[in-house]
Amino acid sequence: MKNFFIAQVGKTHGLHGDLKLHLHTDFPEQFKVGYSFETSSGSLEILRINLDRGIIAFKGYEGVDYAKKLTNTKIYATLEETKERCQLKEGEHFWFDLEGCDIVEAGERLGRVSEIQRMADVNYFFIETDSKLVEAGAAKTFLVPNIDRYVVEADIEAKVIRTKDAKEILEAS
Repeated sequence: MKNFFIAQVGKTHGLHGDLKLHLHTDFPEQFKVGYSFETSSGSLEILRINLDRGIIAFKGYEGVDYAKKLTNTKIYATLEETKERCQLKEGEHFWFDLEGCDIVEAGERLGRVSEIQRMADVNYFFIETDSKLVEAGAAKTFLVPNIDRYVVEADIEAKVIRTKDAKEILEAS
């Protein structure tokens, strides 16, 4: 079962065991009192959370001396926890559902999404170019922004993302 890195605990805040919370997820709603997470410090249950202030406290770590032990702890969620706790809007997809999808434009396979990277406020598909196109002189990899200008449709069931003008990006790479 794969775990996804979703947050990291920072330094202590105050005297009651509160810690800074640095989110690495688009779904802060998955952090609620009583929820437990696997972490680099073992399983931890949320005692208090204030997302507006970016503050969290864990059961059993009340008090600044106990909380200090959790500084730099990484917090993870499983695929099942993520799907259960996070609500997608119409047309939204989890990154793990998009990774591994073929990029297809006008019926031609351009490559496969190997990962997704966020730069500024835009998510980019990191694409490993189809071997036939590489043999014909195309770059081995290229980036396509996940915006309406380039992405026409993502069919998660078929593992296909249909694009427009992505081939121009590949040819310019």
